[in-house]
Amino acid sequence: MGAICSSLAISHSSIAVSYLSSSSATSFLHCSPNSISNIIATLPTYRAGFSQTPLQVVGGRMMKPSSSSSPVSLGFSQSGETKEVQEEVVLKPFATSLSISPALLENLVYDALVWSSLNGLVVGDKSVKRSGTSPGVGMVHAPFALLPMPIQEGFWKQACELAPIFNELVDRVSLDGKFLQDSLSRTKKVDAFTSRLLGIHSKMLEINKKEVIRLGLHRSDYMLDAETSLLYQIELNTISSSFAGLGCLVSDLHRHLLNQHGKDLGLNPKRVPGNTAVRQFAEALAKAWNEYDNKRAVVMFVVQPEERNMYDQHWLSFLLKEIYGVNTIRKTLAEIDGEGQLLLDGSLAIGGQIVAVVYFRAGYSPNDYPSESEWNARLMMEQSTAIKCPSISYHLVGTKKIQQELAKPLVLERFLEDEDAAKLRKCFAGLWSLDDSEVVKTAIERPELFVLKPQREGGGNNIYGDDVKEMLLKLQHEKSKEQAAYILMQRIFPTASLSYLIREGICHQNNAISELGIYGAYLRNNDKVIMNDHCGYLMRTKDSSSNEGGVATGFAVLDSVYLT
Repeated sequence: MGAICSSLAISHSSIAVSYLSSSSATSFLHCSPNSISNIIATLPTYRAGFSQTPLQVVGGRMMKPSSSSSPVSLGFSQSGETKEVQEEVVLKPFATSLSISPALLENLVYDALVWSSLNGLVVGDKSVKRSGTSPGVGMVHAPFALLPMPIQEGFWKQACELAPIFNELVDRVSLDGKFLQDSLSRTKKVDAFTSRLLGIHSKMLEINKKEVIRLGLHRSDYMLDAETSLLYQIELNTISSSFAGLGCLVSDLHRHLLNQHGKDLGLNPKRVPGNTAVRQFAEALAKAWNEYDNKRAVVMFVVQPEERNMYDQHWLSFLLKEIYGVNTIRKTLAEIDGEGQLLLDGSLAIGGQIVAVVYFRAGYSPNDYPSESEWNARLMMEQSTAIKCPSISYHLVGTKKIQQELAKPLVLERFLEDEDAAKLRKCFAGLWSLDDSEVVKTAIERPELFVLKPQREGGGNNIYGDDVKEMLLKLQHEKSKEQAAYILMQRIFPTASLSYLIREGICHQNNAISELGIYGAYLRNNDKVIMNDHCGYLMRTKDSSSNEGGVATGFAVLDSVYLT
């Protein structure tokens, strides 16, 4: 049938995920420096990337056997939090063991590729020159997992419950301009991109620019730590939270495959939860457009000059027009600078059209600002009365440094009620600035237990393994102020499982790990909260030998959830 499945050999030295023994702990949040050093000293000296525990095949996914002994709690700020979560949620694999014959596998891959082509699960083919600029040219199916990833329903519910709280947190932190400026004051001295963003924010503070109507389309990403059985947040995305469109299609694809082949697989399609991300994002944008109260105005998508993920965006544009009658336009930052103007009443006009909502699918990376033209466009949009998604304040709340600041003791409680703050803290991994000399010392000694993160979005920027040690030593030797541009994060060790990943029509059998993203939508007009919901999900699965996890950057594939 033309579908090929190549089995990739997995060598011990190539597996990036290492598993600590059950008596070892990987949660360092709120530990004192001395306790961190003492605990690290007791950890086994496994080679980075090699699990000394054998793997067993359970339910078609290769998983590390669970340990009978309990993981050690490393001192969350409120006693009992770790224990409480462990009692609420327990890891479970697929209820039924899978046995996939070569013939069944070939049928599954063939049916999946046909369905993807018929239903718009596509991206631009990077080998075709115009595929990122001309719709319909050089399309190829988006990379996807053949079967959904199992996750215990308790973790799923926990992540969904947190979305509205994170939405509210972003809004409240965004209103504290001094907190944002102070927290990023050292970072801006060594990071030109953060400095430019802060400069725009500072100008908005100086002119007392108020965002009366505030719209956020967010995604909070999580991984499940194998040893502690805890769900940890990787990051909170407040700008260009992508794949709401294609992620929904993968959920539909998996339900379709299980409807067709579920009896042979022993899987129930009803256990793949419905994914409403793109419809709820469209609803949020339409409601924001309605609050702007100009029926002739448009929603403007700010896009990159070349965008091979344009179809994910077009699904959102299509639903805005089809369901709500809202017109959209697509413009690059350079085009906005050339065609845009601020009217006397503060309205933003692009080519004579008033813009009600600015929806950023670009502008999150220094690469999006190759000249002053792009920065001029960003400033003009911020000065306007158009609703920004996100505003410059919302954008800054999503930086790594603010994530680390919010993880400090008692900082969350400045913005949230104690009960909500406690719920968020349960999912916080260890986060530290490089000012913490004891943690830096530990990271140099055991770099495999940490991730070094710069203030960047979009994938491919984080530092892992021995590179963490080398970078930290370099910064120390040079006594560089660039330390303020990074944060250290506890590395999370999810369970690896045998998965079938489809790229360019070819099925690869890989040892893989997954990352769950929960979308959230928040819309507020003055004191009235119009929308604050969790809005579907994005599951991404990648080869366990890959450190980074972006789909658009080629590290991961789109996946969905199978609730157990």
